[in-house]
Amino acid sequence: MEYTIKTKKAQEFVDITDVVRGAVFESGVKNGTVIVFVPHTTAGITINENADPNVVRDILWALNKAFPEKNGYLHAEGNSHAHIKASLMGSSCNIIIKNGKLKLGIWQGIYLCEFDGPRNRKVYVKITGD
Repeated sequence: MEYTIKTKKAQEFVDITDVVRGAVFESGVKNGTVIVFVPHTTAGITINENADPNVVRDILWALNKAFPEKNGYLHAEGNSHAHIKASLMGSSCNIIIKNGKLKLGIWQGIYLCEFDGPRNRKVYVKITGD
């Protein structure tokens, strides 16, 4: 399955947990695995807390402190900071499906990590099982 997520800011985390939940429900798979993948070099996928929005704000703050937008990078497009952050986050995650539900922790959510927006980002969801 392919989804388009429209980001609104230069850097943000977009909670896509409900998108993935919906894909699992539509698939009818009760027990298996879901892979969430983003095919972009300046965006990533991660799982982290989705109860307190300050957590993702703090993650972005720390990433920007470690890898500021302007830092003498050599990449001609000027978005090296976004490539580095995306590499650290990774381009995919795997989640177990049990009894038709994502086996996430109580505070966990799935995030598309935007580091070079705003843009329209593709997210691919592959579900296997049963």
